[in-house]
Amino acid sequence: MAVSPKRRPPARDPEASEPQQASEPDSNTNARDFCTLSGEPVRELYTPDDLPAGIGGPDDPIGMPGAYPFTRGIHASMYRGRLWTMRQFAGYGTSEETNARFRYLLEHGQTGLSTAFDMPSLMGHDSDHPRSLGEVGREGTAVDTLDDMQTLFAGIDLGEVSVSMTINAPAAIMLAFYVAAAASDPQHPTPPERLSGTIQADILKEYIAQKEWCFPIDPAMRLCGDMIEWCTRQMPRWHPISISGYHIREAGSTAQQELAFTLKDGLTYVEQAVARGLDVDEFAPRLSFFFNAHIDFFEEIAKYRAARRIWARELRDTFGARNPRSMQMRFHSQTAGVSLTAQQPLNNVVRTAIEALAAVLGGTQSLHTNSFDEALALPTEEAVRVALRTQQVIAHETGVTNTVDPLGGSYFLEALTDEMEARCYEYFHKIDQLGGMVAAVKRNYPQREIADAAFAHQREVDSGGRIVVGVNRYQLDGEEPIPTLRIDPALERKQISRLNAVRARRDSAAVQDALAALREDAAHEQRNLMEPLLACARARASEGEIVQALQQVFGSYTETPVF
Repeated sequence: MAVSPKRRPPARDPEASEPQQASEPDSNTNARDFCTLSGEPVRELYTPDDLPAGIGGPDDPIGMPGAYPFTRGIHASMYRGRLWTMRQFAGYGTSEETNARFRYLLEHGQTGLSTAFDMPSLMGHDSDHPRSLGEVGREGTAVDTLDDMQTLFAGIDLGEVSVSMTINAPAAIMLAFYVAAAASDPQHPTPPERLSGTIQADILKEYIAQKEWCFPIDPAMRLCGDMIEWCTRQMPRWHPISISGYHIREAGSTAQQELAFTLKDGLTYVEQAVARGLDVDEFAPRLSFFFNAHIDFFEEIAKYRAARRIWARELRDTFGARNPRSMQMRFHSQTAGVSLTAQQPLNNVVRTAIEALAAVLGGTQSLHTNSFDEALALPTEEAVRVALRTQQVIAHETGVTNTVDPLGGSYFLEALTDEMEARCYEYFHKIDQLGGMVAAVKRNYPQREIADAAFAHQREVDSGGRIVVGVNRYQLDGEEPIPTLRIDPALERKQISRLNAVRARRDSAAVQDALAALREDAAHEQRNLMEPLLACARARASEGEIVQALQQVFGSYTETPVF
């Protein structure tokens, strides 16, 4: 728990004839300026009295980098040994267009791939589904079948590059497509055990924040468990779930809510895997996290430090982990999309740079920097390049990678880390009282907390209490529009034609047999569904057909409204 803050009297200037008075806010400030973005008060001065208790003892809460409780980072040498993975999120149109964007980013120094899927793919719909009309390829790339996945990574050696895929409800299906595509690549056939990367798959976060689902909560949790179990056995280099606070924060949560709900989701997946009979040290080293890098610089760094410390403690003390790698929280971070403004979009370059620096100083393992035009459209090549160069400037010009955890020991930062940890455990207690995270989600508890926080923040912006440069202060009249990426509507017709061509040439009887076998296994809760999903992928069943087959067993989901 956090140490109670101790106040000291204002320091006296020995050159002054009169004692100094506490500083007064000028006309451009108000009391709200001295709070974090999440509303936590910030004092004028922090001193050694604000450092946590126990420093130097056996349970030192700060410790050393690379050692329990990993507050200062999971590696002893951090970026002196290896820079973070620069993994720009990319995807639009059909798989050909996204493959070209992947190659462009790799040519300009990106070190990992991150795949954005379009809304129909995220929702488990084929591109010719009525609800897909007008959405195909607009927010990401369209992937309907194994053929699309093969095209998406054509010419890229998947045994040599780390790949991230941001998809959740149909994650097990996309993983099956990916594994089958890698194995069948004519130039670089790659078996599952050589594949490295991450698939998001965090379904609890969907019910909490992002609202993209295919099935009711309980069978969706089963699919997550099937992936964790299967990947533990078959894909030792793969992270089968990226437990995501990013979208919780984008929905309007505070930093404390992002931290607490994300960690509780992660601990719930650990509970589920242990209940299946897996040893925690078998799978925990391959769990990863995904956090938002928001604009409040020190609050974000404190969030990452508290996250590592809490995760290490819970894995060791609650789940009995023995392997230090099980206790190490590895995380990807992405700068805050919600902080970007359509007004004066070039200001977003500055916002992104500050947010990215917070992620680096907070010890991230990989990073995506948003493009300055993303409040308006998917990014252009120029905007993507500036975003990637932002990371490269931080890495090679600023000197922040020269020493490990340069902010460790800051009185303010350590006190803020303690406060973040204390708020997290308060939320843990409330969730436990409700019967755990699944029960809390079913009762809409985290959803209400986030909605209330989002409303409070927007009210502050609307009233001018929270300044957003270019939006409610320092506005410009008659702004010139900037060039934005336009998605050709013809790409939707092209994708539907591709899907129909696959259906025309595949063995329809083999598809129906694979889907029937999937339904049969889905009806037996103890059966892992990854192998039947792989069989469906190889038979060229489409994503929508596989989802529909599972819905015949699992049913569908309708959210209870929260008011």
